[in-house]
Amino acid sequence: MKQFYTLTLSLLALATFAQDGAPASPYYDGFNFEQTGTSLKNALASKITTTHVNNLTYQELENALMIVDLDPEDNSNTNLLLVYGFSDNMCPASTSDDEDHRRRNKNFDDNGTADPCLWNREHTYPKALGNPDLGTSGPGADAHHVRASDKKRNADRNNDKYFDGTGNSFESGQSWYPGDEWKGDVARMMMYMYLRYGSQCLPTNVGVGTPVASDANMIDLFLEWNAEDPVSEYEDNRNTYLGNANNAYGQGNRNPFIDNPYLATQIWGGPVAEDRWATAATDNFFATHLSVYPNPAIDHEVNIYSETVLEEIQLINLNGQLIQYIEQPKAENNTYTVDNLPQGFYILRVTSGNQSATKKVIVN
Repeated sequence: MKQFYTLTLSLLALATFAQDGAPASPYYDGFNFEQTGTSLKNALASKITTTHVNNLTYQELENALMIVDLDPEDNSNTNLLLVYGFSDNMCPASTSDDEDHRRRNKNFDDNGTADPCLWNREHTYPKALGNPDLGTSGPGADAHHVRASDKKRNADRNNDKYFDGTGNSFESGQSWYPGDEWKGDVARMMMYMYLRYGSQCLPTNVGVGTPVASDANMIDLFLEWNAEDPVSEYEDNRNTYLGNANNAYGQGNRNPFIDNPYLATQIWGGPVAEDRWATAATDNFFATHLSVYPNPAIDHEVNIYSETVLEEIQLINLNGQLIQYIEQPKAENNTYTVDNLPQGFYILRVTSGNQSATKKVIVN
């Protein structure tokens, strides 16, 4: 059972973050992974911007998709996976090897005809929703968010904002659900676009959800999708190709949220995403599925998210003195609040049964 608590402090700054895993080398060599919150977000934004050394043309983008969107389960290297999946089963079998048209022969690219059984370039962050418009260069030709899509499915989505749903992709009014198979991909692409292009690609402009406490530009929808739909081999393959500037259509930069979805948890909190690098540096399920956020705190508030029921919350200063102790915390509307804490450095310790976890916090 998932539980959600909120612990309010005067002002939480930095909670440290152990780097015990294996980030892609040499791409992340020397990167400071002890940062969290806004500091980590800004550092990653700088990293993916400065390493984006090759800007693709719009034609090069299409050529890139014929490589990076190949189905890893297709040994013939013929079929592309189509973002959002099936296309109403309206195309002849010769264009695909499966009944629901999740795949399309890479040679059936859009030639400008009325043939609906083609694939084309889908901007998961629609060009028109950018501020300003993303165009067909720069952000509009960034292969990290452009995917091969069924031509008709692409037209159906148009410029709809993402919203929550279930099952295959579908439209409801002017909102679009990308499908259970693709929602994690979409979330991680929207996070990348936000860090890479800033105010031009705000998450709030492309999805329907509640802004998170630590960052009014990020919405809870994408944090949830990032946690619910783990990274696939397909995502890894395209990220690795695009991250190598020596490849014919490599941009030189990577999507860090594909490398480790848990980075989103470290920045924005919310549901605990897959930690591919074991950054939590723990050996139990409880601690690895616990997050404390925002970090730094906003409006004197930090959240504790746990997938098990918390029995104790302790705040301890660096002299070992217990500053606050909460036993069997009760949450009104899933929220527990502690305020008016003195300035200083602290250890936040939470316990559930015989399991416990600690986080370093600073109250300014």
